[in-house]
Amino acid sequence: QVQLVESGGGLVQAGGSLRLSCAASGSIFSINRVDWYRQAPGKQRELVASISSGGSTAYADSVKGRFTIPINNAKNTMYLQMNSLKPEDTAVYYCNASITTVQAMGVTGHYWGQGTQVTVSS
Repeated sequence: QVQLVESGGGLVQAGGSLRLSCAASGSIFSINRVDWYRQAPGKQRELVASISSGGSTAYADSVKGRFTIPINNAKNTMYLQMNSLKPEDTAVYYCNASITTVQAMGVTGHYWGQGTQVTVSS
């Protein structure tokens, strides 16, 4: 069983920073890709950042230059660093990890965090 627990959201003023965490636990064989999504009220879910197992990153134009997925040595923990936050960044943020488990070798599953609310005040 794999669980993704998100943390780091909250209320911040425009121009501030937050770091979101996505901690994966369970019988994990490998984490192959991590995507960060956000969904604002009345809007479609938006992919904002991705990182592959090889370390390649990609960012949506709306967050490019402000959001980064930092490299780190924290085992099974993924981060989204958000700087220069704007009110339009207000949304629920979700991590999605492509994970191969020991129990299901040969199968890559997609696991979602529970979401964390980010609210940016103007």
